[in-house]
Amino acid sequence: MDAREKILDAAAKLLAESPAAEVSTRAVCEAAGVGAPMLYRLFGDKAGLLAAVVDRGFEQYLASKRAARPGDDPVADLRSGWDNHMRFALDHPHHYRLMYSPELTVPPAAAREAHALLHAILERCAAAGRLTVPPAVATQVIMSANVGAALSMLTRPEQYPDPGFSTRLRDAVIDSLTRTAAPAPRDGVPVAAATLAARLRATPPKSFTTAESSLLQQWLDALAEG
Repeated sequence: MDAREKILDAAAKLLAESPAAEVSTRAVCEAAGVGAPMLYRLFGDKAGLLAAVVDRGFEQYLASKRAARPGDDPVADLRSGWDNHMRFALDHPHHYRLMYSPELTVPPAAAREAHALLHAILERCAAAGRLTVPPAVATQVIMSANVGAALSMLTRPEQYPDPGFSTRLRDAVIDSLTRTAAPAPRDGVPVAAATLAARLRATPPKSFTTAESSLLQQWLDALAEG
């Protein structure tokens, strides 16, 4: 095992044993049997080390999401994704809390990838005519709600004892952003614009120049925002 893996193993073990999800670089170096210069050479600083620990801990979770085959109903996939997110957070509380810690001045790659995977599902929702707002907006709303719910349940379990809380919040959030039937007259233009914008992103028209496609996307996104 090389020095990098030794350091990551030691940091992950200390993180799992820490009730406050706190790890010192000195303790990591002692546990890994390496000097501080080696740690800083490999990871830059403590924030870089913690980000690498988070990315490593989230790898299995993200691998399962990458391998997931899209279902026939993208909104159902959205609900399933929320539940998987919550399950991982509650099963790996220290890694999860660290992922969103203010100590990490640069977001871990895992956080960016999770955001991108959620956005991809919402693009499918929009292309199917199921989304009532632009995918980027829906991604922000759902990710914020999902992360907020997970952190609330992890850090204030006495205030969130009901296991059904997550499901109720999930449905309230997703139902506010999606639809199952034809849009109401007042919603017709935003929904149609969001749908067309997603379909054009998935299959750009060959007859348009890059500038024309970009301008059309701007117009459609503006209409989708109502």
